[in-house]
Amino acid sequence: MGVVTTIAALAAAVAGLVVVSRRGGRLRLAWAALVLGILGGLVAGPPVLIVLAALSLIAVPRPPRTGLARLRGMVDALLIATSLLVLGWNLVMQQALAAGHPYAIGRPVADMLLGAVALCALARCRPGTPGATALALTSTGVFLLACADAMVVRLGNGDVLALAGYLLVLFAASIAMRRRLDEATILQEQAAHRRNFSLLLPYAVVVLTLFLGLFWFAIGGTPTAFGTWGRFFSILLIVAREAILRADNRQLARDLEERVADRTAEVRRREERFRALVEQSSDSLAILDADATVRYQSSSVERLFGYRVEDLVGKRVAAAAARTEGLKPGETVTFEALLPHADGVRRPAEMTITNLLDDPYVAGLVLNTRDISEADDLQQRLRHDAYHDGLTGLVNRTLFRERLAAAVAEGEAAILFLDLDGFKEINDSLGHAAGDQLLVQVAERLRAADPGVARLGGDEFAVIVRDGSPVAVADRILQELEAPFVIDGREVHAGAGIGIASSVDASDIEQLQRNADLAMYKSKDAGGGRWTAYHPSMHDELMRRVSLADDLRYALDRDELVLHYQPTVDMRTGRVVGFEALVRWQHPSRGMVPPLDFIGVAEATGLIVPLGRWVMATACRQAVRWGGVHMAVNVSVRQFETGTLAETVAAVLAETGMPPHLLTLEMTESVLLTDTDENLARITELKALGVVLAMDDFGTGYSSLAYLRRFPMDILKIDRSFVDRLGGDPADGALVQTIIRLAHRFGMHAVAEGIENAAQLTILRAMDCDYAQGFFLSRPLPASEATRLLVAPFELAS
Repeated sequence: MGVVTTIAALAAAVAGLVVVSRRGGRLRLAWAALVLGILGGLVAGPPVLIVLAALSLIAVPRPPRTGLARLRGMVDALLIATSLLVLGWNLVMQQALAAGHPYAIGRPVADMLLGAVALCALARCRPGTPGATALALTSTGVFLLACADAMVVRLGNGDVLALAGYLLVLFAASIAMRRRLDEATILQEQAAHRRNFSLLLPYAVVVLTLFLGLFWFAIGGTPTAFGTWGRFFSILLIVAREAILRADNRQLARDLEERVADRTAEVRRREERFRALVEQSSDSLAILDADATVRYQSSSVERLFGYRVEDLVGKRVAAAAARTEGLKPGETVTFEALLPHADGVRRPAEMTITNLLDDPYVAGLVLNTRDISEADDLQQRLRHDAYHDGLTGLVNRTLFRERLAAAVAEGEAAILFLDLDGFKEINDSLGHAAGDQLLVQVAERLRAADPGVARLGGDEFAVIVRDGSPVAVADRILQELEAPFVIDGREVHAGAGIGIASSVDASDIEQLQRNADLAMYKSKDAGGGRWTAYHPSMHDELMRRVSLADDLRYALDRDELVLHYQPTVDMRTGRVVGFEALVRWQHPSRGMVPPLDFIGVAEATGLIVPLGRWVMATACRQAVRWGGVHMAVNVSVRQFETGTLAETVAAVLAETGMPPHLLTLEMTESVLLTDTDENLARITELKALGVVLAMDDFGTGYSSLAYLRRFPMDILKIDRSFVDRLGGDPADGALVQTIIRLAHRFGMHAVAEGIENAAQLTILRAMDCDYAQGFFLSRPLPASEATRLLVAPFELAS
C-alpha cells in the first residue's frame, strides 16, 4: 500500500472517530466498527478490514419493514452476491488459481461478499433524507475497497481504487460530522421517504454481470460450470423476487385500500360531526348567493327562529343584502338587527356575513345568525341590578349621581337627603331581618311620595326635585312616615330627618350632596321628624366642629379639661350621698365650651374613649380625697362598644384606690339595646367588679320590663322630661309614680334628675323617690366648692 493511500486511510479513521464521539446508538457502533476495520486493515491486513467493514454496514439502523420486504431484501442480497461471485470467478479467481496464488479463492470470495453488503447498503439510501449522502459515500467507498483487494489478487496492485475508497469514507465522515442527527430522526425520515434504489439495483448488478460476461467471452474466455450454475441460480432468484414483488404489491394495494377506506370513513364521520354541530348549534348557518338568496339553510333555524328550512331556501335575506355591498372576498361584517320570529315577535339578533364567493368549496356568502334576545334581556337585568338597590328596588347611589348630574346640567335642581330616626335601635333590638322589612316598607311609602326616590345605603334615602317645591316633597315624605309600621306583628315608628339643598348654593354635585348631608344632620340633631333647608352657616358650623375636634385632641395633654360635680341628695335625710362627675372644657380662646358642643364631637371622632377614661380616673381620685363618697360617671356607647370597658374600670380602681362599691357607672338605654347578648356579658363583667350600675334617662328609649329583669342594674334615673311635667297633668304624675314603684319592685333605687323647683321636690318625696338631682338643689360645681356641700345637709321641706 502506498504512502498516499495510508495517509488517506488514517485521515478517514480519524474523521470516523470524531463521528463516533458525536453519535449514539447503532450509528456509533457502525462507525466504530468501520474505524477499527480501517486501522486493523493497516496493521493486520485486508481480512480484518473486510470483516469489520461488512459488520459496520450491517449495523447501520434501518426503519421497520414488513415480512415480505425483509424476504425480498434477503433475495436481493443473494442475487447481488451470486452475480458478483460469478463475475469474480471469471475475472479473478480462475486466473489466480492458474497462477498458483495462495489466496485465489478465499480473499476474492470475501471481497465479493463485502461488495454485496456494500451494494445492499447503497440500495437502502433514500435521496433527500438525513444521513443518505454519508451512507451512500460510505457504501461506495467500502465497495471500492473490496474491488481494490480483489485487484491485488488478480493484478498485484489496487492502490488507486483503495485511495478512492478511503477518500469517499473520509468525505462521508466529514459530512456526518457537520450534521448532528439522532437515530430516531433518521429512521423517521427514511420511513416517510419512499424513493430508493432497492428495486432497481439488483437488476442493475445482474445486467452489469451479463455485459461483463459477454465481454469475457469476447476476449476469449470459455464457459465454466460455476458460471453456468451461477446464472441458473440468479434466474431462480429473479423469478422468486418477482413473485415476492407481486405479493408485496398486492399487500400494498390492500393496505392502500384500507387506508383509503379509513380516510373515507373519517371524512364521513367529520362531515356527520360537522353537520351535527351545525344543526345543534345555538346559531343559524346559511349560505347565500351573491344576491343574498338562501341556497343552504341549517335546520337549527327552526329551533331558534321557528321557521322551516324549506320556507327559507330560495328566499332573499333583505337585512343581509344591504350589508354585503362592497364586501371584499374574505372580509367579514357583523351587525345587529331586529328579526321577526315565527310567532310574529321581533327580537334582536346578531348577524355575521363572510364573503366566500371566491372559495370554490363554498362559492357564496356565509351568514351566521344568533338570537341574542336572552343575552339582551340578561344585559338589561344586569344593568338594572347595577343601578338599583337589591333590597328595596329603588334607584341606588350610582344612578342617583348620574341623574343628579344630568339634572344640574339642564338647570336648577334641589335634592332631599333623609335618614330614618331610631333605625339603629330597631335594627339592633328586633334583628337585621326586621330592619330589612322596615326598609322595604319605608321604600314603598317613599315611592308613593315621590317615584324618583333613591336609596343611598343603610337607612339613607334621597330625592331629586326639578319641578315643584322641595319643601312640599319633604312634607309629603314626613306625612307618609307618620303612621306606624308593622314588623312581625309589632308596631314600630320610624320618622326621618330630612335635609334640603339647592344647586344654586353649590358649585358641583359633590358640594350639593354635602350641603344636603349637613342639613339632614341638622334635622337629626334637632330630634328628627322634620326637615331643614341648607344655609351657608351650616358649613361654617361644620368647620367649627372640625376645628373643635382638632382642638379636643390636644385638650387632655394641655390640661384644658376640668370636672364639675353635681350632688346626689338623699330624699329622706337631705344629706349628700354622692356626686355625678360632669366634664367641662376651658378652651384657651373659646372660653368655657358647654358639654353639648363637644361631647357629640368626641363621640363622632372616637375621642370619647380616652376622654371617658380621664373623667373616670379624675373623679375617682377626687372621691378618694373626699373619703366615703359615691361618685357617678357617664359611660357612652362608644366606650361600651370597645369591649375593654371592664378592663379600663379595673385599671382605674387599682390606680386610684377607689372602693368599687362607691363607683357608679351611668349608661343610657341605647347602650342596653345594642347587641343585647354581648352587652349582657359586658355588664356582667362590670358587675363582677363590684361597681354600681345605673340606667340613665329612663323612659326616653325602648326599655321594657324584660330588659329591667335581664340586666343587673342598681339605680334607675328618671329622665328630666318626666320631672318637668310634675304638678300639671295627673297622668304625668302617675307615670313617674309607676317608674318609682317599678324600680323598687326590681330592687333598685330611683333617682329623679332635673329638679327645678320645690314643688317637684315635694311631689317626688311624697312618691317615695330615693334620691334627687337638679339645679334646685345645686348646679354642677368645681371640686373646691362641692366640698362645702359635704359639711351640712340640705334643708328639704317636710
